[in-house]
Amino acid sequence: MTKLKIPWLKGLLYLLLCFYAIITLIPFLWALSASFKSLSEIASGTINLLPHQFTLENYKQIFLEEPLFPRWLLNSLIIAVSVTILNLICNSLAGYALARLQFHGKQFWFFLVLAVLAVPAQVTLIPTFLILKSLGWLNSYQGMIVPSMVNATFIFMMRQFFVNFPLELEEAAALDGLNRLETFWHIVLPLAKPALAAQTILIFMGSWNNFLLPVVILFDPEMFTLPLGLNTFKGQYISYWNIIMAASMIFTMPVLGLYIFFNRYFIQGVTFTGGKS
Repeated sequence: MTKLKIPWLKGLLYLLLCFYAIITLIPFLWALSASFKSLSEIASGTINLLPHQFTLENYKQIFLEEPLFPRWLLNSLIIAVSVTILNLICNSLAGYALARLQFHGKQFWFFLVLAVLAVPAQVTLIPTFLILKSLGWLNSYQGMIVPSMVNATFIFMMRQFFVNFPLELEEAAALDGLNRLETFWHIVLPLAKPALAAQTILIFMGSWNNFLLPVVILFDPEMFTLPLGLNTFKGQYISYWNIIMAASMIFTMPVLGLYIFFNRYFIQGVTFTGGKS
């Protein structure tokens, strides 16, 4: 009787998952379709996934008639890549120190990291603005990169990963004459690919989609990132949704490509960092 029930339950589960996937995909598919429509067709209010008049003018206008769009794309890439690389280095080192090293105040720093997790980013926005203003870093790359180069969430995540990392491997490396830093670089870090891949995707996506910090500290249109630049296509009386949809499709490509590249490590990294504390 049990054997008969399991296929039905699995079939029902897959049916529900497929239904949920379709509901989730419909807005994205509509946005993709709208990127090939004219503004008048979008404004008509008809809900159709296939354009009545297929056009590439929206994409041509972005790259050929909007001179700042390539600059916005470049700004977003520079900031997102820099933030991701710095986070991978800093968060991994901090997580490893909290997991393996013995130093005075270790528990205090660990609880401080946990306390930071409870503070919403909006609360720190005004202090961040005032600090960047005093440093003269408003409307600059360093103003966007430095405040985001460390993330308490991923320090905690990497700490959890290294707590569960086999201590025997590090002891064997020490017997071979490697110091702590060499052990971390040559032994620990190469085996931390799942956690690093998960961190890479989430940090890059967070920086790539970040709108709150740029809207506060960036004033020059040439320094805008893509989320801030896309907002300029919306006006008080008219919004160019055809341009916004086309730009949004281009906007999703880097994150989608990054996820496809790191997909085999992503789930493993997220599940492997939730072990013992």
